[in-house]
Amino acid sequence: MTYSLAIHGGAGTILKSTMTPEKEAAYHAGLRRALDAGEAVLRDGGAALDAVTAAVCALEDEPLFNAGRGAVYTSEGKQEMDAAMMDGRDRRAGAVAGIFGPRNPVRAARAVMERTEHVCLVGPNALAVARDAGLPFEDADYFFTQARWDTLQETLRMREAGEVDDDPARKHGTVGAVARDFRGNLAAATSTGGMTAKAPGRVGDTPVIGAGTYADNATCAVSGTGHGEIFIRWTAGAEIAARMRYASETLEAAARHVVMNDLAPNDGSGGVIAVDAEGNIALPFNCEGMYRGFVRAGETPVTKIYEE
Repeated sequence: MTYSLAIHGGAGTILKSTMTPEKEAAYHAGLRRALDAGEAVLRDGGAALDAVTAAVCALEDEPLFNAGRGAVYTSEGKQEMDAAMMDGRDRRAGAVAGIFGPRNPVRAARAVMERTEHVCLVGPNALAVARDAGLPFEDADYFFTQARWDTLQETLRMREAGEVDDDPARKHGTVGAVARDFRGNLAAATSTGGMTAKAPGRVGDTPVIGAGTYADNATCAVSGTGHGEIFIRWTAGAEIAARMRYASETLEAAARHVVMNDLAPNDGSGGVIAVDAEGNIALPFNCEGMYRGFVRAGETPVTKIYEE
């Protein structure tokens, strides 16, 4: 009897050349808080679904990460958030896209899964489900971060000047968690503010089940972070599970193949976190870094940023 939990706070985010010791310590602390929140559920015998919810909520509450309180801005200076959750027991799933207001978008995604017959809702109806579930809402001041606003202005300036934007920190950022509980059940949850200066209404891979979020007890649970359009086109999460199911690959081999051989050659910068039915964990990425952490029953939690 064991449990496993892995989390991520985005891939290809802050380049090592611009990382300060103070920032690095803050990111590790944020990751550790999320790990602690999720592991507390698993340690007490709780469900994987509850563990990934707790972990992602902690990441959404941390302005350092691009989700919830730290969401980036669209080209029109608005924040539009996506989130999804999937239960490996029966493949139930819930997702929301392009929403603003709920303090924790991942809880809105879970409300869609548990309170409706649908998988994904957008716009006013998604917000109505969140309100009916009694979820807390916040105003624009709560979600505002000066760093995200400044990054938007810099990105817009570069576009107007015709400059090439090759900083991956502007292109993607997501948070997520995957878990296996004592009962052997798997779950995945993902949340994001999207891409800096994205077109209003743009939806990435996070709420697309089988792309950025996937869970099935028979194979694995996956949460992705990276260039969402490519994760969608290569159905990254479902492809990892398919390689395990039909090619009998290990979790590590399947996840690494998809990230390195499918995504990377096709402008699919990013990475995934994944856990299988035995509690094995894989965290491959094809860019400079990925905020990540993991813990297993009886072990010391680990957090990392760069390839170490």
